[in-house]
Amino acid sequence: MLRKFSNSRTLRQNLQLGGITAFAAGMTNVASLIAFFAFTSNVTGHYAILAEEIAKGHWHQVGVVIIWIFLFFIGNFLSNFLVINSEKLSKYVAHAIPIILEFICLVVVGVYGHFFYRETLTETEFLVAFLLFAMGIQNGLVASISNGTVKTTHLTGLTTDLGISLSMFTKKKFRRRRELRGKIKLLTFIASFYLLGGVISGVIFLRVEFLTFFFIAAVIAVVLLYDLGTLARMKYQLSKREKLKLIQEAKLS
Repeated sequence: MLRKFSNSRTLRQNLQLGGITAFAAGMTNVASLIAFFAFTSNVTGHYAILAEEIAKGHWHQVGVVIIWIFLFFIGNFLSNFLVINSEKLSKYVAHAIPIILEFICLVVVGVYGHFFYRETLTETEFLVAFLLFAMGIQNGLVASISNGTVKTTHLTGLTTDLGISLSMFTKKKFRRRRELRGKIKLLTFIASFYLLGGVISGVIFLRVEFLTFFFIAAVIAVVLLYDLGTLARMKYQLSKREKLKLIQEAKLS
């Protein structure tokens, strides 16, 4: 899911990456909404809040929201920076670093929320900041390695793209295009998994509260482990072929 980059990715790889990361984003957004009354998988609403706080002259809150938006921005920046400057690293390592950072952020929120959180405003602001940074990282990574095809932390643009794609599907000449059918399938898949993740997160959080973030971290870990397992199998198969080649060469000699 992480190794392939840009146009070399198949629809299946984008479906795998989009489904899992959208599921995690949906879980994160609903958990943060229940815990902190704040959306953390996107910043659209935060821009509206920023404008409102500026109008009211609440300068402390203005500063907080600016920091939240900036951290989401930095998460996106950092992910793409690592992807485009990964010449000296393997693609897997370069693409895995942002996922590891996201995993750490989710675990930090889970640990602090479960053991130390006292529901103060300052604590809430910091924890929301961690989650926005994590979602920025995820959004930047999946968008970068898929060349903008996969975006999983917010559904505004996705719903727009889906509506446009379905309208094109009403014309016979467009229905024949395999690329359009694949796009509709991918967008529907992402939206469905985002919603499913949100529902499951809500059910889990109402029972175990901040332990929910450990479940989300585990979902993110699947992305890392899947590719790690694929790499291990590839190396094993390559090693096996090399051994067979050496045995055949020895028999011929």
